[in-house]
Amino acid sequence: MTTPRQPGFQPRSHTRSRPRRLGAASAALLALLAGVTACSSGDGGGPKPGVTAKKASATQSAAPTPAPGPTAGACYQLPFDAAVAPTSDVAAIPCKQAHTSVTFAVGTVDAVVDGHLVAVDSQRVQNQVATTCPARLMSYVGGTRTDIRLSMIRSIWFTPTVEQSDAGASWFRCDAVLLDGSSQLAALTSSLKGALSGATIPDAYAMCGTAAPDAKNFERVRCSQRHSWRAIGVIAFDQARYPGENKVRAAGRTRCEDEAAKVATDPLSFKWGYEWPTAEQWGMGQKFGRCWTTD
Repeated sequence: MTTPRQPGFQPRSHTRSRPRRLGAASAALLALLAGVTACSSGDGGGPKPGVTAKKASATQSAAPTPAPGPTAGACYQLPFDAAVAPTSDVAAIPCKQAHTSVTFAVGTVDAVVDGHLVAVDSQRVQNQVATTCPARLMSYVGGTRTDIRLSMIRSIWFTPTVEQSDAGASWFRCDAVLLDGSSQLAALTSSLKGALSGATIPDAYAMCGTAAPDAKNFERVRCSQRHSWRAIGVIAFDQARYPGENKVRAAGRTRCEDEAAKVATDPLSFKWGYEWPTAEQWGMGQKFGRCWTTD
């Protein structure tokens, strides 16, 4: 971060975010905050042998009937930790009650590979759902992919447990949630359907920061809460492999400065920031950075 020569705004001064190292335990939480594919448990996605048939007997009982799957439009009072779990046993509640998530899509997983059934917790199945739900979120909340990345609205997803899958369940469930800081979900007081379809992102959903993106006390918050910085743009990359920190950092310098100049009261005196993806974040699916400015 550049050090100002004197207090106050400096002409075209800027801040650059420092990559943060994260342990494995925080990887899923980072994915939820960043709006990318979350990690899930699995076996690498390789095909599994078909279900082994038990020896037939006259007393063998019929296969159990799978429990009913989730319903689109259902609401849940999920705690934050439950939002990054691959399965959920939280019961649906009436949407008029306080809730933190709403199911916006339900579908069926494709668990057959080369004629063999793979486990519901395999990487192949989990990746399938982790791709489908974020894609469907955009049509639910409206706006563009950039709008979602500049908001605190996220998609989360669940699949059956292994036991439920063995009983015949093959559904997946996509929920929409609204982050409220770094460690909790916001109570939903209105529907998120079409929430980002307007010309601008409402402050109740927009992403802001409590400090510059490279500051130790930086935390993402909704812009309706106390903040000092606002996310204003996205720098997206299309490379399959991580280009290296120097390249992803350089890619946003001019563009983020220009984005900040567009919204600055004084285009000759403003601050801007660029938060680029680390190699770890890239591997989790976050192939974009964010532009920030003071607000």
